[in-house]
Amino acid sequence: MAMNLGISSYCLWTKMLTDGWTILDIMDWAKEHECTHMEIVPFGLRLVDKDLNANHELAKQIHDHAEEIGLHLSAFSLNARFVFKESEASTDEERRVLFDKEILRVKTYMDLAHEMGIKKFRNDTCSGAQPDRINTPEQFEKDFPWLVKAVQILADYAATLGMSTTLENHGLYVNGADRIIRILKAADRPNVGLTVDVGNYLCVDQDPTVEVKKAVQYADMIHLKDFYIRDVAKMYPQDGMYVTFPEAPKKAPAPDWNNMTQNDWKNLMPEFGYVGTADGSRLLRGAIIGQGDMDMWKIISIIKNSGYEKEISLEFEGMEDCIAGAFYGLEMAKWIWDRV
Repeated sequence: MAMNLGISSYCLWTKMLTDGWTILDIMDWAKEHECTHMEIVPFGLRLVDKDLNANHELAKQIHDHAEEIGLHLSAFSLNARFVFKESEASTDEERRVLFDKEILRVKTYMDLAHEMGIKKFRNDTCSGAQPDRINTPEQFEKDFPWLVKAVQILADYAATLGMSTTLENHGLYVNGADRIIRILKAADRPNVGLTVDVGNYLCVDQDPTVEVKKAVQYADMIHLKDFYIRDVAKMYPQDGMYVTFPEAPKKAPAPDWNNMTQNDWKNLMPEFGYVGTADGSRLLRGAIIGQGDMDMWKIISIIKNSGYEKEISLEFEGMEDCIAGAFYGLEMAKWIWDRV
């Protein structure tokens, strides 16, 4: 059984910021490197503005270029959040207003994905940490009905477009196989599956080999990544990416991200890129597949031996050159797959 391996545009999106690439260039790279598919992530793309005006022209360009070069666009992957700070929404009515606004935003992206010819749409229900940093089981129970409702509404809308949706284990809150599978089953929609991100389980201090084994039976997409895993006490303090140490060097004020030039991006001070885990004891940093601390051999073996034949997207998010990270990651993943 051959590995159905492609990339997420996320792997190479920084080329759009620093070297003038377009999403079409990333698609060409994927095709040239024998990817069976590519997943679209909106980073670096001006698809929807703050007033929810959609860029139909760009969606058409992506669709037409995929047709021209024969590249399968497997999925569209969007960060989303359906839980809110207590200060934002202290009443159900306030929460409903924000909830409906986010539903509309996601549907706008879903329409564009449909225009691109994409059949799978992944959206989170809470992309990062719980907004008030309350990642407890009790808070999850409180938010659970809203999470399920969001999944149902979006799945029903996707069905009218002939699309399926997926939930990803992402961030520090709506993560871990048990929580995600529980939402999936409560939503009870035939067109909802999982995007199983093999590395993100570490964000909530869980063993990826255990969690992948639980979740793979529900998978409609798999994200393949590797992480360096380090003890917080032994690492130089940093400020950012969910980690804020009192003694960390303070970064310069955030630039105007929406109006950055290529020179601005090139001159931006690089960060360590570490993500703190939920219990605060470890730091994670993206690695090239097979070079980090995750047991990629066991994880890939679990996926292959489960009989999974759908798409697998490489996600490289390390500090190394992104072209090298994506290229060697693809080669290593296929090499391991052929040997497990």
